[in-house]
Amino acid sequence: MSAAFNSGTLQGRVALVTGAATGIGRATALALAQAGAAVAVNHLGQSAQAQALVRELEALGGRAAAFEADVTRSVDIARMLAGIEAALGPLDVLVNNAGIILEKSLVQTREDEWDRLLAVDLKSVFLMSRAVLPGMQARGAGVIVNIASDLGVLGRANFTAYCAAKAGVIGLTRALARECAPHIRVNAVAPGAVNTAMVSPELMSPESLAQELAVPQGRIAEPQEIAASVVFLAGELARFYCGQVLSPNGGSVMA
Repeated sequence: MSAAFNSGTLQGRVALVTGAATGIGRATALALAQAGAAVAVNHLGQSAQAQALVRELEALGGRAAAFEADVTRSVDIARMLAGIEAALGPLDVLVNNAGIILEKSLVQTREDEWDRLLAVDLKSVFLMSRAVLPGMQARGAGVIVNIASDLGVLGRANFTAYCAAKAGVIGLTRALARECAPHIRVNAVAPGAVNTAMVSPELMSPESLAQELAVPQGRIAEPQEIAASVVFLAGELARFYCGQVLSPNGGSVMA
């Protein structure tokens, strides 16, 4: 396998998106398929949405398959990766997208809530990356894109666990990029607020939702706007990006 992708596309590549049944993950799976990749759709307990997405990806003319796995568990990850290789082939691109959010003050956050959020948002990135790297290293090429958040840079009151996890994703990305260069590229995307279930009134207070709109662009992003950054980082046009954090955030962070 060539160490470089061709012509800015992902034709012939195999990509895995964790947490792909909805939101940013779903949009990313569609964008990767449109760029030519075969796409493995990971989900947990969202079989109907995942299978519907697979049908949509196949309707685009691509290859796709759904895989249910808890990406906080090594045994689930190993089983999923074996299934992906059998169904689609060796993995070229990993998008660590699975994530949850919690709005609670630190003193009100239970230990089990902290552990669960750090497991889904940060530990899964460690476990997934550790699992795919040996194959990528053996083939001499690969891409890992981690989904972080602008809150991992900014911090925000009452989102301590989430901010800590996403800051950890950014730190992990930069360290792993140094470990893996030059043949395997590791970068991150740190979005601002995105029009997904994470910014619904069920998960965010009115005050927090108002904060998300208080950016220079005065709006939240659509999932496909974030997916565009992921596809860019996965392709040849980003071959000199190493340990970088792209932040489509409407102006919440300017750096």
